[in-house]
Amino acid sequence: MKKPKISAALATFNEEANIVDCLESLKLFASEIVVADGSSTDRTRELATKLGAKVIKTTNKAMFHINKNLAIDSCRGDWIFLIDADERVSGELSAEIKKITTQNPPENGFWVNRRNWFLGGFLKKGGAYPDSVIRLFRGGKGRLPQISVHEQVAIIGTVGHLQNDILHFADPDFARYLMRANRYTEETATNIAKINPGRGPVPLFYYSMVLPLFTFLKIYFRHRGYVDGMRGFFWAFFSGIHHFFAYIKYWRAN
Repeated sequence: MKKPKISAALATFNEEANIVDCLESLKLFASEIVVADGSSTDRTRELATKLGAKVIKTTNKAMFHINKNLAIDSCRGDWIFLIDADERVSGELSAEIKKITTQNPPENGFWVNRRNWFLGGFLKKGGAYPDSVIRLFRGGKGRLPQISVHEQVAIIGTVGHLQNDILHFADPDFARYLMRANRYTEETATNIAKINPGRGPVPLFYYSMVLPLFTFLKIYFRHRGYVDGMRGFFWAFFSGIHHFFAYIKYWRAN
């Protein structure tokens, strides 16, 4: 049986701190790496090129998945693995990807569990794991809808599930977490504006007390965030107050 070619695809913008480790992990299984870079102002493109990636310079679009689709469309492999620059593929996952693609499975895509790093360790509970994402798919059988930043790859055909994990280092330190949290509250504020609940005491109480408390209790108790100790507590706490800060941004804009 002919050994299938596996391509890796990613979109970047100012990922100088992450790109080397990410691409090095992809080399364990990918014969082609395609990077769609949104005109980074740091050394992202230079470093990616040195590591043998095919780099496509484009604009940094508000909907980041447009550039991810550009990278996907530029891949020539039988299979494509989509990844973010702050993620790493372990040796175990690499071996599984090579094995499953060689077997010519009936599925056209695969979910992969993701382990999220937060405040010095990987979270085990609190809804942060398994955090499954569709990342491996046949060429021509997967594409991002370009509707939401949290969307999954849309697969033509059936989807399976791999056993090994992606390692996600989105928040190597707390400053990085706060920066990302600020971006996500902007998105939530936009969604609140679509509902337009107003500034009255009822929506204020709901977004400042009810929803944050409900979110905290759900993550910390229902999803067993307490298993992760203080990391789990802070994960649940900041996930809860996310809604309050988003409402404040909506309040100020309206």
